[in-house]
Order: sequence, then structure tokens, then C-alpha cells
Amino acid sequence: MENISRRRILLSGGALLGVNALTAINPLSSQLLAADIIPKPFELVRADKNENPYGPSRLALQAINEGIDLTNRYGGGDRRKLVELIAKQNNVTSDHISLGTGSGEILKVGGLIASWEKGSVVCVDPTYKDLVRYASRVGTEIIRVPVDENLACDLDAVARAIRADTKMVYLVNPNNPIPNIINKDALRDFVIEVSKERLVFVDEAYYEFVEDPNYGSMIDLIAEGHRNIIVARTASKIHGLAGMAVGFGFAHPDQIKQIRELRTGKNGILGIQAAYASYQDQEFQNFSRRKNRESLDLVEEMFEELNVRYIKSNANFTFFKTGINVNEINSTLLEHGIASGRPFPPFTNWSRVSMDKPEHMRYYVQTFKKLFGDRIKDSAS
Repeated sequence: MENISRRRILLSGGALLGVNALTAINPLSSQLLAADIIPKPFELVRADKNENPYGPSRLALQAINEGIDLTNRYGGGDRRKLVELIAKQNNVTSDHISLGTGSGEILKVGGLIASWEKGSVVCVDPTYKDLVRYASRVGTEIIRVPVDENLACDLDAVARAIRADTKMVYLVNPNNPIPNIINKDALRDFVIEVSKERLVFVDEAYYEFVEDPNYGSMIDLIAEGHRNIIVARTASKIHGLAGMAVGFGFAHPDQIKQIRELRTGKNGILGIQAAYASYQDQEFQNFSRRKNRESLDLVEEMFEELNVRYIKSNANFTFFKTGINVNEINSTLLEHGIASGRPFPPFTNWSRVSMDKPEHMRYYVQTFKKLFGDRIKDSAS
């Protein structure tokens, strides 16, 4: 019998997965085409997790395949190579970067650092909660600053909320679940000032999706030598490596030493090799951005048609006001093969929608309008 290697098995599976990824929806009958009706997709429409629906890039999949026979190795050299690549792309040194098992590990370490001494963490509300949830569990008080009337981060209000015992200010830019950004000049001035006396942690998980010229990364401040600034990034979003859990923390070398000492996870060799390939695959990143924009255009056109308030997205999800309890929205959509985002109090009649492939988002738009369009129009009139 022919000896079949794990590599060949993965290649075969990858080919099948590739075919499945390209076959996104059921074949349409001529009758359906004539009626301009989009049938329910074979697979669940994933409008809830902010994932890349196209999965890892072709180069990343190739790297995974080539690395499958190396999974008995720890891969220290591969980790160093990845860190050197990320450092070069961001104009810092390797000493400015710590790997993480996803940016989630960097966030949890940040929460732990903020909790060394009794005190408080200031954050915007609502926002991504991993860091503040962890800090709260170890006894740190969380001071939540509501978004302003435009559902944006009010840096003046954040500054006023800082107390003498505040150990860290945590900001997500672009924010989640509200995909807006903080003006780069205002944020830069804020971070420079606040970091003189306490840590500022900026989560930039969705930065690759931003098209607004008013956006800027705070890694530039780290490159300039500023201390007390931590920036987190992840390969889970545009790179489609959520299941591989590869993330990065950027900070002054002294603080990176501390982050590395507090890490409890270790990145697997397949995730490292996949990330190394993906971060060099600009073609795939451009493709993902383009498809994401196509999907956003589809749902934003629906928002305009229904005359609902929504946030112009700087990420791979959007946030819009339905006037209907989000639990009803989600349970009803799930009955029609669509998973939609969870509630984000106090915005319980708003819905966060992650972007799936454009063909899936067409089905989402068709289904949402059929189920809720009239109710929303009536409430808006």
C-alpha cells in the first residue's frame, strides 16, 4: 500500500476546503433567477464573529501544509523570524514586540499589569471587554466612560474620568462593537500626555480594514521611544487565522520584557508559519479589504433604504439601530440560517453585523428586509 503522508492528507483536505469556500451558495434554479430570489446558503451565514470569511490566504495554507511534519518541534527560530518580520514592517526592533497566543493574551497580560497595585482602569463603554474583564476579576475598579451622542470616543470625557489611582487607560481603535475611529492627531496628543503618569493600552485589532486618512497607529509613538504605551494587534481578523491564535504586543523594550515574563501561552509552529506567510501576502489583504467593502456597501445601502441610523464602518462589521430588541432580531435570523451579533448594553435595540462574503450578505439583506423592513420603516415614520 502506498504510504500516504500527513502532508498529502492536508493537501487533499485543503483542496476540498477550497472548493467549498468557492461554492458559497446553492446553485440557483432558473426559476429563482427569474424571480431574483437569493436562496438560503448551504452554510450558516456568520454575521456574528468578525472573522475573515475567506479564511487564511493561499500562501498561509501552503505554509501550514509544509509545516505539518514539523509539529514535533518547538519552533523557536520560526518565532524569532516572525517577530523580525513584524518589527521591520512597523519600523521598530524585535525588542519592541512580544508574541501572544492571539491578541487576547496580550490584553490579559495588560489587565494583570494594570492590577499590580490597587487602583482603576478607565475605558470607553461599550468596547471590547477582554482586558477590563480580566482586570475586574483580579480586583481592579473599572471606570466606564459612555460614548458621546455620535457613539464615538470622547477623549475629553476619558481624560476627566482619570483619577489619581488610575493605572491604565484602555482604548480600542477602531472600536468594537461600534466601528468608528479616534482622530489620529487627537489620540496622539492624548496618549503622549496620559502616558507620562500611567499606562495607555491601545487595541488595534481592526487597523488593516481602516480606509479613513484620519486614522493613525500608536505604534509610531513606541518607535519614537515613548514609554507606558502598549499596542495590541492580531492575525485573527484580516489574515483569517483566528483558529491559530497569533497576536502581538508592541511597547518599549523594558515593558516588553515584563509582558514576555507574564505570558503563559506558547505559539504553535503552524500558526507562526502561517502568520509569517500571511503578513507578506499583500495581495490577499487587498482582496479581503475589497470584498469587505463590497459587503459593507450592500448592508449600508439597506440602511439608507430603511432610513435607519448606522455607524460608517472602519472595520469588518457595522452597527445599526433597528428599534427592535436585538435578542428578537438574532433568534429570528438564526431560524433563517444567519448568526448575528450578541447584545451590547445599553444599546439593546442596535445590532452589530459582521461581514460575510458579499453573496452571503445579499442573502442577509434580503432576509432582514423581509423579516423586519416594514416594522423598521413604520417606527421611523
